[in-house]
Amino acid sequence: MTELLPLMTYCFVMSGTPGPNNVMLASSGANFGYRGALPAILGIQFGVFVQTLVVCIGLGNVFIAYPQIQQVLRIAGAVYLVYLAWKLSGATVGEAHAPTPVSFAQAALFQALNPKTWVKSITIASVFMPLGLSASSAALLVSVVGTLVGFPCSSMWALFGVAIRGLLRDPRKQRAFNLTMGATLLVLAGLFLR
Repeated sequence: MTELLPLMTYCFVMSGTPGPNNVMLASSGANFGYRGALPAILGIQFGVFVQTLVVCIGLGNVFIAYPQIQQVLRIAGAVYLVYLAWKLSGATVGEAHAPTPVSFAQAALFQALNPKTWVKSITIASVFMPLGLSASSAALLVSVVGTLVGFPCSSMWALFGVAIRGLLRDPRKQRAFNLTMGATLLVLAGLFLR
């Protein structure tokens, strides 16, 4: 178990620090509550699990051989963040016709476009794969560990959004929050293109 501690620490840092997923979850929690954010939390975890598993088994080599694929994913990720920024900035707490929260499928598919998730999965594949196991067993192990660490981190961000939900009853504060979350995603989209 001690050999998994560095992996768990790395996953905690990558899953718990600000990034596109966590901005999206805080905004979803604030606008739709934890239950409304739960499909996105589960979608993120599923997407990260699948991506880590695939990268650990061998997709990382494809990106080394064909770096232009990463550039296409980076651009697609930036475009999707702009879409999310637009969607989140228009959300209204408690409004009957509010935009819907990010779905399981949207959150899962976004992981293929999220550079932070790519960095995490490639680092896990290159640094944290345990020795003495088959490639598929090691990949499954690190993917499960990443998911077990990631779920509470994602939940924390959604619950942060829920915690500030009461402050957002004032439409002006809510609008400012949603615009700030949208602007944060726009900044992240710009960073993807650097």
